[in-house]
This record gives sequence, C-alpha cells and structure tokens, in this order.
Amino acid sequence: MARSPLTLAASVTSALPRVVVTGVGSLSEGTSGRYDSAIAELDDGRRVVVRVPVDDAADADLGAEARALRSLTAGVRGVLPFGAPDVLGETRVDGRLTLVQTLLPGYRVDAAHVPAGRGIATALATATAQVHDLPVTVVRDAGLPMLTAEEVRADAERLLDAAEATGLLPFGLLRRWSTAIGSDPLWRFETTVVLGGVDPASFVFEDDADGVPQVTGLLTWGGLGVGDPAIDLRWTASAPAARDDVFDTYARASHRAPDAQIAERARLHAELEFARWLVHGQTVGSEEIIADAIALLSSLDDTMRDQPAVVHDTTTADDAIAASERLPLGTGALGTGALGAARGIDTSMHTDTFDPETLAVFLADEEARAEGRETGPDATVPIDLSEWSGLTFGDGGAPVAAPGAAGSGEAVAGEAPAVDREESSSGDETGDVRRAASTDGADASDRDDDLDTAARNAMRRWTGTV
Repeated sequence: MARSPLTLAASVTSALPRVVVTGVGSLSEGTSGRYDSAIAELDDGRRVVVRVPVDDAADADLGAEARALRSLTAGVRGVLPFGAPDVLGETRVDGRLTLVQTLLPGYRVDAAHVPAGRGIATALATATAQVHDLPVTVVRDAGLPMLTAEEVRADAERLLDAAEATGLLPFGLLRRWSTAIGSDPLWRFETTVVLGGVDPASFVFEDDADGVPQVTGLLTWGGLGVGDPAIDLRWTASAPAARDDVFDTYARASHRAPDAQIAERARLHAELEFARWLVHGQTVGSEEIIADAIALLSSLDDTMRDQPAVVHDTTTADDAIAASERLPLGTGALGTGALGAARGIDTSMHTDTFDPETLAVFLADEEARAEGRETGPDATVPIDLSEWSGLTFGDGGAPVAAPGAAGSGEAVAGEAPAVDREESSSGDETGDVRRAASTDGADASDRDDDLDTAARNAMRRWTGTV
C-alpha cells in the first residue's frame, strides 16, 4: 500500500532533524509508481521532495541516484545552464533508502507530446548535448560505470542472445537486430558522459520571456556514467514528428566529432527495450509482463521487418556544398577557388604583390632606363676578365696562358723573359731555382699592378666617372 504524505513528511524530519515541516502535499506529476513521493514545505521557506522506493530494484536505483547527485560538484553544476537536485539528507523507512532533495520548479512533457520545431524538441536536444559534453572525469572520480564502445556493443549482443533464448522473439526482429549488431560502422562512436536513457519527463521546463520553453532542471541522474550517447536519445522513437529537429539541434550543440550513426543506434536501443522487457518477464516469472512484451514485439515486427536494419549515410557533392554554407565565409572548403569567387568571397592570397597596372608602368620605365644606359655617354663596356687572372681555359678544361697576358710565353713590355725550362733543367739547379723565384716575384708584382689598374678602370666605367 502506498504511503501517505503525512507518513512521508515524518521521514523528512528524520532525515533533517533540525527542520520543521509546515506543509505537505502529494507529488503526482510524472510519477512512475516505483516510489512513494511527496512535497514538503519547511519552516525556512524551502520546498523539498521526499522519495521512498517500493521494491528492491527501485531501492538500488535510488542509491545510484544519490551517488550520482553527490558526484556533481559545485564546479560541474556551474558548467550546466540548468539545475540538478541537491541531496539534503537521507534516512531509512521500512529498511529502504529514503531520500530528501530540493524541488526543481517547472513543468514536464511526455515524449509522445513533444512537438516539432523550435521549443521543447530543440531545448531537450541542447540540454542533452550539454550533459554529454561534461568531462568524463566527473564519472571516473565518482567511481560510476564507464563503458567503451565495444562493451556497449557486447551488452546489446548479450541482450539479444537472452531474448532469443526465450524462444518468443519474432524471427524478423532477430534477423534485423543481428544485422545491426554485426555492423561495424554502427558501433564506431566516441563514448561520452550519459544519463543512462533519460526521456523528456526527466527534464523540467519553464517558458522564457518570448514564451519559448527552456530546460531549467534535470531530475533523473541515476544512470550517470560513460557510454553510448545514443542511449539518451532513444526516446525520439516515440516522437517521430520531433525526431529530425532533435538530432539536427543535438549535432549543432555538441562540441564533439560528428556521429553519423547516432540516430540509428538510438532507434536500435529503443527497439531493444522490448527485448529487455521480455527477458525481464522471463526472469521474474511474470506471465503478464511476458504477454505484454510479446504483443509489443509482434507489433514492432509487423512494422519493421521489411526495413533495412542499418542505413549507412553517404556524403554527396551537394551535401558537402550544403555543409560549407554553415561555415563562416572565407574559412570553409568553398572559401577559395572558383566556387568561393562565385559566392562573392575574396579569394586573393593577400601577399606582397604589385598591382598589374603599376607593375607594367614600372617595367616600362626600367626598360627605357636600360636603353639609355646602353647608348648614352656613360654606357658600359664588357670587361676582359682574362686580364685579371692571366689565364684562359683550353678545350680540355685545363688553364693555359693567354696570349699577351702576364705569365704567358710572349714577353710583355717591362717584364723579364720567362725562364727556359730546358736550360733550367741542364744548368745549375740552384741558380735556376733562384732565377725562377726572382722571375716569379716580378711577375706576381706586375700581375697585382695590372689587377689594380683593371679594377679601377672597371669601377670608373660602372660609376660613370671615366
């Protein structure tokens, strides 16, 4: 039998010994039947919610809820733009955990009543993305469950095996779900902080100044962990009108890499809940639950048996162009090149280049000045570099003496005759060496004078001082 509000009010004073309950009322909105709940007014003006589980499963879930809410530190709560209940105290009623927490005001909406367009659907999607963007350390530090993508897939496979083992699963659904679980691309996703499968009734709304619903609170945190983000969007299977708006808004609000298959996995998670209900009925031995699950599965099989289990999205050129339109001008894939120019985008490289007309005038002036230098009185003449080194190069590439150059076989005015090699080889070797050294010194001195003269002449010609 359900506990009365007065009985629940007494549990509030047990959990919070220093407070006085001044009023109490029933909490009927959105109740699931798993908890006896009431609203109590305290002498300090606060309004609190008291909840007592009705069975062992609900007792375990309420314990998980308390752990999750305590893991939400002040820093985490400050990041979220909506509220989460505070655990004010706890006690035991009939051996079961009893939780007293703050009341979040507002209204709630059932999944089947979520309309399309801006409002409830977009607010739900944005709030869900904000939870999924929380750092995983929130979960890790609290010791809450953390699953990898492979473990999420393995859990789905074990559930399907258990449902098949009942012998009551329609073959069409068995084939459909087996195909989906066996599809590798479907399970390539980034795990995130998740709420474990919330639905719209878990969120509290209030209208803003324009009458647009906004999420102001999130009530259900018991499934907090790390896992598949699609699990928190499986409720969209019950809101087909709002489905596209939810996933579009979620993709824009999320700060993670795009998840191309999240809608398909969300649908699969929703369908597998029917299998979970069947397995639960078998486990507890409830013929009523089993009959209900069979009816649900049969109806689903009639609807889905001819539809593909997995539809892998492909990106076309039109999709790429449409995606680029969402990027800031000049930064997207089409921000440069012909398509960028067609959209009125400046595609220049913005380097230190000349304007074409200015460059043409500059080059014409340079050509005119060059012609003037070649024909004017200060025109330069080629420099004979052989005078500088006294060497030319023969056909074989070896240096040979240039005619008339210093050091060549012919005598130059003012120079001593070159030493005859045959005489030096047959005469006094010491004298030959001495004479050769003397001659080499004179030649070197003459060559230095010639080089200096040539350099001065060249400088005059280049500078116009000839």
